[in-house]
Amino acid sequence: MIRTLSLGLALGLAALAPAAAQPASPQMGFFVTSVNPGKGGDLGGLAGADAYCQSLAAAAGVGNRTWRAYLSATGVNARDRIGRGPWRNYRGEVIARDVADLHGEAAGLTKQTALTDKGAVVNGRGDTPNDHDVLTGTQADGTAFPAGGDDRTCRNWTSGGEGSAMVGHSDRIGLRDDAASKSWNASHASRGCDLPALRTTGGAGLFYCFAAD
Repeated sequence: MIRTLSLGLALGLAALAPAAAQPASPQMGFFVTSVNPGKGGDLGGLAGADAYCQSLAAAAGVGNRTWRAYLSATGVNARDRIGRGPWRNYRGEVIARDVADLHGEAAGLTKQTALTDKGAVVNGRGDTPNDHDVLTGTQADGTAFPAGGDDRTCRNWTSGGEGSAMVGHSDRIGLRDDAASKSWNASHASRGCDLPALRTTGGAGLFYCFAAD
């Protein structure tokens, strides 16, 4: 009788326990960083951002690939840094077949597919906190802003204070029903480059990482 009760209790507790996290697909070639490195828009330049992507990918079990941050900088286009595709998310779902696909209407990025390196959904509009502002520093076609204009790259990703960054909406939802609000890579500029300033416009300093090989 006692043995039966113990078995029943064990089964009941097992049913209440959360399911074990699924490992990343070995084909994963895209993710949103689960957390900012700690200095807002100061990512250590493009090299520092790439290294951060590589470290998160390694922790996820896909560090055998070459990872690059989807960021534009002066004279550098984000679209030219990430390889040719196709790219799959944590679950192995294709989010884009190639660079043209990624920057066109066929891009498969939504709140449910723009997953982090841990396989989590990024908080979006309506969630608390809202983390959907993702750093990109780029125009909608993935190219850098012309030199001499307003800073949209937190001083080429070396400033965690002054400056501004172009951000996209990972959930593709904004305040209006327009192209910018629905853009995953070019929605609006941030109010600053430190983490508190990025928070005021709906972000946590996250950015996209792509496998370039």
